[in-house]
Amino acid sequence: MSSQLGLTVRLSLAVFARHYLKAPLQAGAILLGFILAVMLLIGVRATNENAVRSYSQATELLSQRAQLILAPVAGKKVIADSVYISLRQAGVTQSLAVLSGTVTDSKGQRWDIQASDLIAALSIQQYQSKSNDTAKPAKVSMLSSGIPLAKLLSGKPYILMSESHAEQVAPKGILELEGVMLSVISVSDEFGLGNAILMDISLGQRLLDRPGELSYIALFGNASQLTARVSQIFSQQSGKQFELALQDEGEGLTSLTRSFHLNLTAMSLLAFVVGLFIAYNGVRYSLLKRQKLLVQLQQQGVPQRALLIALFLELFGLVIMGSVLGFILGLQLSHWLQPMIALTLEQLYGARLLPGLWQWSWLYQAIALTFVAAICACLPLFNALAKQPLARSSSRFEQQRYAGKYQRILFVTAIGLLTLAATLFPFSRDYQHSLILLGVVTVAIPLLLPLSLQLCLSVAARVSRNGLWQYAVAESKELIAPLSLAMMAMLLALTANISMNTLVGSFEITLKNWLDARLYADIYIRPPNDKIAATQTLLAKQAKVSAVYGQWVHKSHYQNAPVSLMTRDVHSLRNSNQMKAQVDNLWPQFFEGRALMISEPMAIKYRLEVGDLVSLPEFKNASQPPLPIGAIFYDYGNPLGQVIVSQHTWQRLALPSSPTSIAASYTGEIAELEQILQQQIPLSAAQMYNQAKIKLRALEIFKRTFSITLVLNSLTLMVAAIGLFSACLMLTQARQAPLARLYALGVSRNQLRGIVSLQMLLIVLFTCLLALPAGALLGYLLINKVTLQAFGWSIAMVWDWQAYFQVVLIALGASALAVLLPLYWQTRKPLITSLQQEAL
Repeated sequence: MSSQLGLTVRLSLAVFARHYLKAPLQAGAILLGFILAVMLLIGVRATNENAVRSYSQATELLSQRAQLILAPVAGKKVIADSVYISLRQAGVTQSLAVLSGTVTDSKGQRWDIQASDLIAALSIQQYQSKSNDTAKPAKVSMLSSGIPLAKLLSGKPYILMSESHAEQVAPKGILELEGVMLSVISVSDEFGLGNAILMDISLGQRLLDRPGELSYIALFGNASQLTARVSQIFSQQSGKQFELALQDEGEGLTSLTRSFHLNLTAMSLLAFVVGLFIAYNGVRYSLLKRQKLLVQLQQQGVPQRALLIALFLELFGLVIMGSVLGFILGLQLSHWLQPMIALTLEQLYGARLLPGLWQWSWLYQAIALTFVAAICACLPLFNALAKQPLARSSSRFEQQRYAGKYQRILFVTAIGLLTLAATLFPFSRDYQHSLILLGVVTVAIPLLLPLSLQLCLSVAARVSRNGLWQYAVAESKELIAPLSLAMMAMLLALTANISMNTLVGSFEITLKNWLDARLYADIYIRPPNDKIAATQTLLAKQAKVSAVYGQWVHKSHYQNAPVSLMTRDVHSLRNSNQMKAQVDNLWPQFFEGRALMISEPMAIKYRLEVGDLVSLPEFKNASQPPLPIGAIFYDYGNPLGQVIVSQHTWQRLALPSSPTSIAASYTGEIAELEQILQQQIPLSAAQMYNQAKIKLRALEIFKRTFSITLVLNSLTLMVAAIGLFSACLMLTQARQAPLARLYALGVSRNQLRGIVSLQMLLIVLFTCLLALPAGALLGYLLINKVTLQAFGWSIAMVWDWQAYFQVVLIALGASALAVLLPLYWQTRKPLITSLQQEAL
């Protein structure tokens, strides 16, 4: 019995294969959907997983990940290199001195550099490679040929840069920093340098003019043993010279960037669903075209079980082919996306991404996910077609009746999902839960489409004039069933596009307004520590300088997470912060040191409100009791939390008296003041920023942050347009006989093209009209739930109707192209042939 079943299954598969040879368009449409779905899913997944891997394997440049950090004590920015010498002399060879800072080139551009003890880095690298499991691939060795180690270790002006970065900034192999001509040595991107500039510590101290100073010391090995050893070495020394900080294996960066990666994942899953819609539409069309064939096979004695097995095997084969091609294209997409994401994460979070890796398991998981999703979508259709009556195939009337019932079920399901989301959203306090509910709303929106289109076309049929055009509108209702899936995909893409445009546009306007309020001075200056006093003195002597402001910033922690503790002068404190909430009579309490202010992201992250008590490590060191929150202010410029205290409280905490940065109001031309500062202090152009430069820089970072999401958004819209094109191509091919009948009744070819174009554009237009409120709803939820909970940013929602209608016009243009091309191809053929084929 089993051999007989296997034979009939093989014969059925052979018949199906012959069918696809005669109709390759059907197989192409199915493969196209699977390819597009898997391509975007794998592309974003590879990029995200590579980023997370980079966090967990974050390295001290050219070495391994440190387990312990010796950081400067509170109130200081550096650690003496005598601490490092004591460690090495005591036999702690798995230690690495690091000095980082900012230098400028001849054009005034700022560059971040990192200097390390390269001899120690080499020994640590060699030790780690020997102690690692031999089954794991060894890291690229610095001892490879082509790297002049002797010159590097001699302190000569040589620097190391990754190949990709060196090609962009130093194509000739020379870079001038602080007036010193440096020879650039390009190393493989596998070292993980990213956009960093690495050099020996002797050269770094010379460029930064910081002899005998280190930023921190990295220790490698067992954390508990290292802690005990360090405590033993420095137990006899008086005074605290450093602080011990245990590394978190990249968990801090992972937590900080989680919402960023979830945003990308959500976009990739949306594109995956759109691609599945396209594939399902192709499967559905293919099965409907084989309806008579399936009946004939059963009449010839092929059992229903064999047919179902053959259909599942056919689908599995198409899934494998589509997934393999999509996997290859997805890795290429990740290769294109990687530089964009690496630049964003490095600028915003200081995270370097390692070279991309991929795993075969992603392909197997993609095949499994795609096949399960395809089975869930196609099983009812397979079952209905395999069990249809043998005497006749389903009539057109029965198909329409079934489609109407199916549309009502979808509509009721959508209403149920929207009701569920509306009930649960008020109770959502975490952005991950809000993203899940947002996904429920996103799934529900396209389910509303088929019945909504039926209602819209019914209204249009009543108001259209009698004759051929009324017939065209009325017949459009029959096209909804075969086109519904392609239109659902288009609706999803349009909705996502409109919602993201709403988010980005609203955020940009909010950010600009916030910058206008925050940047009250004409020029902002960040001089070196040894030039702060001279800068303040010079500014005070300038007749055109109407006011001088200061800002003090100190790195602190709240609940084991980094925050910025800061203060400003009285005028800046009163005028530079936009308050979200505050107590009555705030300023007297604040300036007397009886209250503090925190940023909105910090308040949302820790669920703090006005009146709650806040204590920081600096408070405990100075015996300062916790202070109540007097105000919560908006902040869009820092992913970390901010705590602002008064000058009185700052002095009580014994924090540094010199400001971190200085600002000034100037009645003349800013370029004139910049020239004075450059000549008399002197300061470089990179250490001075006027309002325009800061705003430009902030908006550049903003656009870079959202550029990746917008790229994926555009790709999703392109996928939907391709799906619509394939659906229109298949539909016009299936409608050759109805068009031929109209032609036989005297309707000209141009009228036929006009009728079909009107029908399709009506359906697309109604879909776009539904996408407008749906996109606005998703935009509202993104702004007021997800973004607020993930980043702690309150954004005023702005309706950009011009952008909305631009998206609608793009969709209509893409749809017109998708309709007219296949229609033109089909109507050029002899239409009488279609009537003859139908008679056969």
